[in-house]
Amino acid sequence: MDSTSTSTHILKHSEITHSTDSEHQNRATADALYKSLAAGRTDAVAKFLATDLEWWFHGPPHCQYMMRVLTGESSHAEFRFEPRSITAIGDSVIVAEGWEGAQVYWVHVWTLKDGVITQFREYFNTWLVVADLRQPAWEEVRHDGLTVWQSHPRDLFHRSLPAIMLAL
Repeated sequence: MDSTSTSTHILKHSEITHSTDSEHQNRATADALYKSLAAGRTDAVAKFLATDLEWWFHGPPHCQYMMRVLTGESSHAEFRFEPRSITAIGDSVIVAEGWEGAQVYWVHVWTLKDGVITQFREYFNTWLVVADLRQPAWEEVRHDGLTVWQSHPRDLFHRSLPAIMLAL
């Protein structure tokens, strides 16, 4: 193996390790955020969020629970965000989903930079498909096309949800 291919091999391994570390750290950040929300620790929650957080919401206007909690308009007890799954997509995106009762299904998409949440997308009672349209790094190979995540509401076959595709 010549020095060029050795350097390339080391670079690939380093990038993969960094990505895995970032994914793990971002998942831990999201988990800590939800635990802080459940405990009503708004001071701890604020440390995870950029001061200029970009916010998107899709769903019935009366379901903007997260906005009301984060802005202090309501208490953490008004709605309990307990994720049923937290998934890392690459080294900068986290998707969390959950449901409350039979009629409320939610998906949160968090974008992180250097461990800080810079963008938040919230979807209520919406079927979500996340597609990664970014140019792949030369060492990445996608096995299932562009879809990297999709909703898994537990009562999918009992009701109809509007569908939306989020392109990264």
